[in-house]
Amino acid sequence: MSSSITGKSTVKTAEIAWDSAARAVLFAALTGIGAIIRIPLSPVPVTMQLFFVLLSGLVMGPFWGMASQALYLFMGLCGAPFFAAPPHAGPLVLFGPTGGYLWGFVLAAGCTGWISRILQGRSPRRLPGSMAIPLACLAGLAAVYACGASWLGTWLSMQGKSPTLAFQLGVRPFILVDLAKTAAVAAFAQLLPEKRGKAWEPGEQARRPRR
Repeated sequence: MSSSITGKSTVKTAEIAWDSAARAVLFAALTGIGAIIRIPLSPVPVTMQLFFVLLSGLVMGPFWGMASQALYLFMGLCGAPFFAAPPHAGPLVLFGPTGGYLWGFVLAAGCTGWISRILQGRSPRRLPGSMAIPLACLAGLAAVYACGASWLGTWLSMQGKSPTLAFQLGVRPFILVDLAKTAAVAAFAQLLPEKRGKAWEPGEQARRPRR
C-alpha cells in the first residue's frame, strides 16, 4: 500500500514538473515577444518584457520563474531576435552596455516569486495578496534596475565616461513607465487563480511527509 501511494506521488510530481517546465518555455517566449513590442529610446528601449518577467515569478514561483528567464537569455544568445536592443540577438547584446538589464530579469523573477511566497506564507504576520504582490513586484523591478544600472555604469566608466550617467540614461527616462507596468502586473496577477506560484520545486517531493 505504501509503495503504491509513493508511486502515485512520484508520477504526480513528474507531471507537475513537466507542466512547470512547459510554462517556463511559454514565459521565455512571451518575454521574447515582449521585446518586439518596443519604443526605441536610447540606450535602453521601453518594452513589455518587464510585464512577463515579473508575472513569471508570481505565477511559477522563484525557481521556475528564474528558469524561464534563463531560458529566454539562452534563446536570445542562440540567435532568436528576442532582445530589445539591436542587433536583437547574440552576445553583443547580452554582454553589451544594456546586458545588465537582461541578466537582471533572472534575478527579478526569482525575487518576485520568492518575496510573494514569503509575504503570503503561513506566518501569522502574512500579508494579503493586495499588499504582498505589489511589494514583490517592486522588489523585482528594483532588481532589474540594480543589475542594469550598475552594469551600464561600469560600461560607461570603461569608456572614460562618468558612471553616474547610468542613472540619467538607464533609469530616469523609464522609471515612471516601468512603475506603471509593475502596477499592471500586480493588478493582473490578483485576477489569476490562487494556485499561482505553486509550481513544482526541486526537492519538493523529499520534503513531503510519507504516508
